[in-house]
Amino acid sequence: MTSKQRAYLKSLAMTMDPIFQVGKASVTPELIIAIGEALAARELIKISVLQNCADDPKVIAEMLAERTRSSVVQVIGKKIVLYKEGKDEKKRIELPH
Repeated sequence: MTSKQRAYLKSLAMTMDPIFQVGKASVTPELIIAIGEALAARELIKISVLQNCADDPKVIAEMLAERTRSSVVQVIGKKIVLYKEGKDEKKRIELPH
């Protein structure tokens, strides 16, 4: 992913609300499945890491990206943005070249 593409995805993510929260249990198999399904439907999602989660958000982001085969767009504070190119041509986010 180029820096231009990453910047474009960051701009799209700015207006989004988090659709998942990582809490005290940290990353569970159920959470990974749910995030994978959300990425297939939306391509770009935002995740919030709650205060009671002891793990580092950057470590969580890398783990989620690896297990869902997605890309970490950014981690700011306790917010994670992930991107995975979708299969549906009509709903695909057009990235700059």
